[in-house]
Amino acid sequence: MSVNVKPLADRVLVEPAPAEEKTASGIIIPDSAKEKPQRGTIVAVGNGKPDEPLTVTVGDNVLYGKYSGTEISIEGKDYLIMREADIFAIV
Repeated sequence: MSVNVKPLADRVLVEPAPAEEKTASGIIIPDSAKEKPQRGTIVAVGNGKPDEPLTVTVGDNVLYGKYSGTEISIEGKDYLIMREADIFAIV
């Protein structure tokens, strides 16, 4: 996937994973009760800071904080832009 956005410094652009539609037992979750996903895929990365190179790359699946990042919409698709420090793990 190609996005015409280049994050600056230590920021990354994340495509959030879709919210769960059902519970493990098969109960359908209404839109109003869905939790914000805390997992996503990196679609663009900045250049990093001179003394701190980025450790994530495009295509990495990551876990991030529940309230991390800023929601933005690019060409009708929703993304999060956040600092690399807001990412907890690569999965």
